[in-house]
Amino acid sequence: MSKRYIFSSESVGEGHPDKVCDTISDAVLDACLTQDRTSRVACETYAKSNVVVVGGEITTKAKLDFVKIARDAIREIGYVNDDDVFHADRVFVNVYITQQSPDISQGVDARAAKGKKKAEQGAGDQGLMFGYASDETPELMPAPIMFAHHLGRKLTAIRKSGKVAWLRPDAKSQVSVVYEDDQPVAISNVVISTQHSAEVSHKTIEEFCIEEIIKKVLPKRMLTNKTTYLINPTGRFVVGGPQGDTGLTGRKIIVDSYGGMGRHGGGAFSGKDPSKVDRSAAYMGRYVAKNIVAAGLARRAEIQFAYAIGYPEPVSVYVNTFGTGVVPDEQITQAVENVFSFKPADIVKALNLLRPIYGKTTNYGHFGKNDPDLTWETTNRIAALKKAVK
Repeated sequence: MSKRYIFSSESVGEGHPDKVCDTISDAVLDACLTQDRTSRVACETYAKSNVVVVGGEITTKAKLDFVKIARDAIREIGYVNDDDVFHADRVFVNVYITQQSPDISQGVDARAAKGKKKAEQGAGDQGLMFGYASDETPELMPAPIMFAHHLGRKLTAIRKSGKVAWLRPDAKSQVSVVYEDDQPVAISNVVISTQHSAEVSHKTIEEFCIEEIIKKVLPKRMLTNKTTYLINPTGRFVVGGPQGDTGLTGRKIIVDSYGGMGRHGGGAFSGKDPSKVDRSAAYMGRYVAKNIVAAGLARRAEIQFAYAIGYPEPVSVYVNTFGTGVVPDEQITQAVENVFSFKPADIVKALNLLRPIYGKTTNYGHFGKNDPDLTWETTNRIAALKKAVK
């Protein structure tokens, strides 16, 4: 008997209030790393109406103009229209930054400290991280989240080109995929909500999104006469961005990862330097899972590992292939532990994470992008994994 179900994932555009905040926080991180590779950054941003608050704990030699960084990020997103309450040149930017707690610092630093178990660099916090990969798309990502991201990217590219004057920065997309025997076979529903200027008709928006976005982005074989399109389903989306809703860094963690298909440990990514395992270990998890699937050891793979603050080794490592592995999961787990090191310092070195690359990750997912700077997407450990499982 065949197994049939529908799975949905959403993505959000650069102008979504939470993504505005993620963008500013990652811009601060990149600015720090540009001047000082040893920067410790935990930057959180809040946005509402015409107010931006940039806060957090930052220890760095970099000299930063936080107000300019925030305005430049907002301008690049596209909040520059005369009728925008949230406008790059008119927002009030408040900055509340302190240095990293010395108690946390001694746990992360590669030095001995009273009560610290080892003198090596430790994890910046306790927590659990997941990595995931699947063979259902060329990116080795779940289809629903990749389709949703592709819609958002296309919408943003057209908006920034200036070819459609009524498009505004805030937007969301959502795709529901029909699975049969765990393989994507059709798309049952597509939702796009895009902010727009006041004068454009709903019919114009609907026709544009269906004909110029959906039908040009999503696989034609998966769009059927049963596919439902819901475009701006409230009927109007003029008030958007931080004027219409509150934004906060780290609130789109499912959008940032696997769209709900793979599990999530709960830690946000944006605004954190790679000493924070919430970010670096999640990237390592993706790297491992992608190499497992690319090596043909499984059609789907999820890895979980966990840390204690200040301690270098993970307290657990677990690989689950959901019954798709060519060898037992225990054997793949052992191979993974032989091939990869999960110590925070080794992760940073292996993935070359002390670089100002994080603005590339902020929007449309931290995983599944074809960019050589995003080293966790490489599949250069295939041979080593295959050898390790023999």
